[in-house]
Order: sequence, then structure tokens, then C-alpha cells
Amino acid sequence: MHYVYEIQSEKTQGYYIGETANLETRLNWHNNVELNIGVTRKSIPWRYHFTLAVPNRTIALRIEKHLKRMKSKVYLENLSKYPEISKRLLKKYS
Repeated sequence: MHYVYEIQSEKTQGYYIGETANLETRLNWHNNVELNIGVTRKSIPWRYHFTLAVPNRTIALRIEKHLKRMKSKVYLENLSKYPEISKRLLKKYS
């Protein structure tokens, strides 16, 4: 099992999209000042806004790429509001 996730900064309200095999470990990394040397460090703390379980990493990477291409805050906010979007993404990229 793999996951596509969208986290939202409690500080800036910005979003970050990624994929992982372990949601708990990944969020801990994003929120750890000592470990996180990436772009999400300046916006700590983060919380999950949307997660989607997928069968494998290949599908997760395809969906992640799709979400990053959208470049729409409204679309990202709608992911958690409308479950049918997730179903369509799974069908399209599986």
C-alpha cells in the first residue's frame, strides 16, 4: 500500500503534495526542524488535509504528478470535500 497526501501548513495555509508508504513517519519528518531540510521546513507545523491510499508506488506517483500539475488551490481544497474526485483519480491512473 502507498499513499498520496496533501498537507497544509498551519502557519501559512499553503499546501504541499507528496507520496509515501508510511503516513505517520512522513508527517513527523515534515514537522521535524532537525530532519527536514526541504522546502516544507519554513512552513512548520503541517497537518494532513487529504490522503488517498493506492495499491502501489507507480499509481501514487502518477496521481501526485496530476495533482501538482493542477496548480489550483480550489481543486486541492475540493479533494477532501468531494470523495468522487478520489474515485476518478484512482480509475484514471490504475
